[in-house]
Amino acid sequence: MKLVFWLFPLCGLSSAVIAETATDNIERLEVHGRQINTLGHSTSASEGIVGAAEIASRPLLRTGEILEFVPGMIVTQHSGSGKANQYFLRGFNLDHGTDFNTQVDGMPVNMRTHGHGQGYTDLNFVIPELLGEIRYAKGSYYPEVADFSAAGAAQLMLADELPANQVGVTFGEYGYQRLVATQELNTDMGRFIWGGEAQTYDGPWTDIDEDVSKISVVGRYLTRLGEGDLSVTMMAYDNSWNSADQIPSRAVDSGLIDFYGSLDKDVGGESNRYSVSANYDAGDWQGNVYAIRSTMNLFSNFTYFLNDPINGDEFEQVDERTIWGGDLKRDWQTSLGGTQLNYSVGGDVRYDDIGAVGLYNTQARQRLNTVRLDEVQELSSGIFGKVEWLPAEQWRFNLGLRYDYFDVQVDSDDPLNSGDSSDGMFSLKAGASYLWSDHLELYVNAGQGLHSNDARGATINVDPVTGEDTDKVDLLVRSNGGEFGVKYYDRDFINFSAALWYLQLDSELMFVGDAGNTESSRASERYGAELTAYYWLNDQLSIDMELAWTEARFTENQFEEGKYIDGAVPFVGSAGITYRPDNEGIYSSIRVRHLGERVLDSFNEHKADATTLVNLALGYEFRRFDTKLELLNVFDSKDHDIDYFYSSRLPGEAAEGVEDLHYHPVEPRMVRVSVSYRF
Repeated sequence: MKLVFWLFPLCGLSSAVIAETATDNIERLEVHGRQINTLGHSTSASEGIVGAAEIASRPLLRTGEILEFVPGMIVTQHSGSGKANQYFLRGFNLDHGTDFNTQVDGMPVNMRTHGHGQGYTDLNFVIPELLGEIRYAKGSYYPEVADFSAAGAAQLMLADELPANQVGVTFGEYGYQRLVATQELNTDMGRFIWGGEAQTYDGPWTDIDEDVSKISVVGRYLTRLGEGDLSVTMMAYDNSWNSADQIPSRAVDSGLIDFYGSLDKDVGGESNRYSVSANYDAGDWQGNVYAIRSTMNLFSNFTYFLNDPINGDEFEQVDERTIWGGDLKRDWQTSLGGTQLNYSVGGDVRYDDIGAVGLYNTQARQRLNTVRLDEVQELSSGIFGKVEWLPAEQWRFNLGLRYDYFDVQVDSDDPLNSGDSSDGMFSLKAGASYLWSDHLELYVNAGQGLHSNDARGATINVDPVTGEDTDKVDLLVRSNGGEFGVKYYDRDFINFSAALWYLQLDSELMFVGDAGNTESSRASERYGAELTAYYWLNDQLSIDMELAWTEARFTENQFEEGKYIDGAVPFVGSAGITYRPDNEGIYSSIRVRHLGERVLDSFNEHKADATTLVNLALGYEFRRFDTKLELLNVFDSKDHDIDYFYSSRLPGEAAEGVEDLHYHPVEPRMVRVSVSYRF
């Protein structure tokens, strides 16, 4: 009986399966951390899979930090714990998700035309204990994904089976409390999996009780249907919080507030997300449908009294929408002249019915006036085809083509800003790999990608604040990239990869610190190098290291407006040591991550200092009990989570305000203790 190892793609990313060619039965392969051999199956050197065991072993301050499993990704926060995190990858300040495509079990997370910024990616609804694996792929070389994928993409997959049922509690400093429970039930009808999480947190802030109140619930049904596997998933999430926003450096230096202080104590927000989705996987055919209901109300104040010296500059951003969508994919293979050809064709559709996306001036969370209020309908559809040719045992060539079409309709409170817009774009992807040996593979890739701009920018005629005429932006923006890479894998001791890459964007999406949203900016280019290594000293002890260097520059109006890209990070690095026994006993994980010094303005006149944090987890498993201690920010660093440079005005200052560094401090050293019971 012959066994063949296949790589089974989903949404451009890869999970491993073993196919038994004699009977065409497919058996899933369990993923153990990074110890999976993707040589001969990966499209590029910059993709990989993270297993549930590795996810469970790493200490996390926030849920969104699960994306730090993507090598080179740094996750921070510039405001309250309830809103989407800030992401950095490949020289991008991705704000809350621009140019990085994130999905959870086939459902999109990036929000188009969102009240707080294009591509808004809020992962707070995810329960880490229910994740089965994370599949990531950096670069725009994968025809299955399109919007927001210039820097890469990640698919967070829910587990189809739980290692055990569990109930656990966590208590920590600053009022941190968490309750989580998961259970799996197998019946003649199929498998039922459910999980729930409740979390509260006050935070270390001296002037604000963060008062996080988060609830997440997940229910899944999995069964065999016909020739494939069907899963139906329902998710619900609700959260409210107060925010400790970024603060001006001069307010701390003068003693007006302390390092963990706040100037506007009324800011914060609430958000919820409800979804139902279904996935069907019949091997050659894969399909997915989903419906998502999402709302957000967010209050912020980044400039204090610069625009309104009487009432202050607090504002409210609103987003209410329903999303419908799905995708379908077909795989098959043929032979040509004794060589193998693998084909994939598919398509996807997404419709955002945005009932309200608005901006209001407020005081103490009470609306004073409407800046802008819109209803938006945004439809996107895409089709793709991909062929992989294996002319010899060592060689693989792939070619992909994708076409995306977007159509938007904006109904604004100002008729001058209402209107329709549409755009379509072809994207070509290509690559080749050479399997040098059983342990070494070389890759070359090139690809075109895109990101969508806010629909309101594609129909705007008049600035809603000044009343002046303003220019429209393109609905779709092209990116072009390429990469050379290498992977080395030896099951006994190491998994290593390295890549040199290049990326060009026709228009950069930039976060504007004093406005609290993203805006289209100039064309840019960036290039860099990445190294990742996972070394196993034995079956219980492993060491990992991830390093990334980037050069990022604007390519338009370099002399008039400066060539440096605000917030671009030239170097990030992380490393860790993990000890995990096969059975019961002590386990531990210690990690260090470094966010390098970065430019804060386009003329390189102001920089943010580097940030280095160390986190530790130490646990003990005995029979059905698991006790874990997490020590976060071990050395009590006073570094900054995020930095911006812009003008703001404090009481008594000149009307034009003061240009200053504004930052959000990293949270101080804190202890969290968890106890869980498995049954």
